[in-house]
Amino acid sequence: MGTVTPLNSGYFEATASSTESLSEVSALIPDDLSAINRHIEKQLSSDVALIRQMGAYIVTAGGKRLRPLTLVLAARSLDYSGTAHIDLAAVIEFIHTATLLHDDVVDESELRRGRQTANDLWGNAASVLVGDFLYSRAFQMMVAVDHMRVMEIMSTTTNAIAEGEVMQLLNTHNPNITEQQYLETITRKTARLFESAGRLGAILADAGPATEQALADYGLNLGIAFQIVDDMLDYTADAEEMGKNSGDDLAEGKATLPLIHALGACSPDQHQLLSSAISEGNRDRFIEVKSIIESTGALAYTSRRTRDYAEAARQSLETLPASPYRTALAHLADFSVSRTF
Repeated sequence: MGTVTPLNSGYFEATASSTESLSEVSALIPDDLSAINRHIEKQLSSDVALIRQMGAYIVTAGGKRLRPLTLVLAARSLDYSGTAHIDLAAVIEFIHTATLLHDDVVDESELRRGRQTANDLWGNAASVLVGDFLYSRAFQMMVAVDHMRVMEIMSTTTNAIAEGEVMQLLNTHNPNITEQQYLETITRKTARLFESAGRLGAILADAGPATEQALADYGLNLGIAFQIVDDMLDYTADAEEMGKNSGDDLAEGKATLPLIHALGACSPDQHQLLSSAISEGNRDRFIEVKSIIESTGALAYTSRRTRDYAEAARQSLETLPASPYRTALAHLADFSVSRTF
């Protein structure tokens, strides 16, 4: 079992920085996180030089490891003491990273986490193929765990992620997308992997159906909150904070929740401007678009929606036994809505 560092119960106040909050959570399971990172590096080994080269670049890019954190904390909150959580945390991170590689190709992104994207460095073909390698290696690791329920969950999850990506593609440059369509897309594209992380933690601990569903619900709501905030940051954070260019979503023709709400609350002239900017993917109108979003209360509305989902995530934890790990899961929900990047 990883070293346990008690969490300061008064630490997570509104004034605490999101970075410090996440560090406090991570400090609860340092041994587990180190083991996951070692396993990721080991599983990226290949006799194909380009895979090793790109793999090393991806690993050193960092990342918050939120999905592995969710899985490990879920398992530990139920007194799991085995080692399969290390394998499955790496599986979750490989699948997540594969989707990022593919996303950056589809979106023609140049920056992620403050660095050049893999597709910008090595080209689209290499990024797609290494993404495929990560997917296939993830399933090799799942086979090694030898748990049919795990295979069933993750095969369904990866299928849902692909559906979400296609749904997002179909709604690109569409100013008529509804909030419900947006939520369905991010549920599949992002939240389902968080849901599976929580569910797998319960399965490893041989928890009953009610506990498994509670942790699955926790993960799903955490993932939705996280993605809505991620979309909101495109209109509130600067490029250095985000590690990507401001206005990327607009340039890609993505109508995220701030834009969707603004479209329903603005004047006819403003509606025309927003619709045109989405349809054309016009980053040149970003300042005007941002001004409309702010003036219509869209950011405040979006923030309220994230807090609703974060609160739903926290409430799902109430059936779990009290422990520092359950507390840390609640703090992950706080982090999802308080982060600035």
